[in-house]
Amino acid sequence: MDYIYERTINYYETDKMGVVHHSNYIRFLEEARCYFLKSEGMPFEEFEAQDITIPVLSINCEYKYHVTFSDTILIRVMVKEYNGVRLTIGYEVKDKKTGKEVISAETKHCFTNKSLRPINLKKCCPQFSAKFEDLKE
Repeated sequence: MDYIYERTINYYETDKMGVVHHSNYIRFLEEARCYFLKSEGMPFEEFEAQDITIPVLSINCEYKYHVTFSDTILIRVMVKEYNGVRLTIGYEVKDKKTGKEVISAETKHCFTNKSLRPINLKKCCPQFSAKFEDLKE
């Protein structure tokens, strides 16, 4: 199943050249990731209620095309890798009007307790682990 997060660009997210500043895409990815997890019945609040955090370990982003104020982007979110301890989320961002690919990206995460010690989601939260397994592409 595809998870598409739709977002319209705000004026304050553009730079002097009138295009979205590159740093804002990282925020857009986080918004899409939160939407994705919530859509799958795994909102961040549920993880936090169980003392689980999901820190970002790395971000890889390839910029391919630009968008400007009032353009709408579609962010496709997918689970690329999951092993219980680490998670890789992939993103395809397209301009809704033209269909052009704006960026391709991925974020790598791990699961930790509140003390930031790594945990295995398969052991501490099997219901969420099963969902991630089902979502792997």
